[in-house]
Amino acid sequence: MTRSQIAPLIQAGVIAVALTVVAPVALAHAIILEESPAPNSVVKGPNVPLKLRFNVRIDAARSRLLLFMPDGSTRDLAIKPQSSPDVLTADAEGLPLGPYKLHWLVLAADGHITQGDILFIVQNP
Repeated sequence: MTRSQIAPLIQAGVIAVALTVVAPVALAHAIILEESPAPNSVVKGPNVPLKLRFNVRIDAARSRLLLFMPDGSTRDLAIKPQSSPDVLTADAEGLPLGPYKLHWLVLAADGHITQGDILFIVQNP
């Protein structure tokens, strides 16, 4: 084999090894696929149902939902029993008007922790 024939084989081998190392890391974290309320949305209050759907199974017992209130206080939200292993739901009830931040922290079934925030505004019904 000539050098010009070997170079593509080496390049393909390097790519295969890189994908083998990188792919499990990329698949290991929970990525949010669907969220309600939608980010930066305006929703009717005072009761707001929350739903988060992820790309992997979530350990609901070890996950947390924290709601930052307009006055700066925080409220832990009780996660409901899972209707599906990739979904978390909760009810935020009695919310006064104003801006909110829902902070989610989830433990994926593979042991990786992921977190994020959803901003939304509650208005009059």
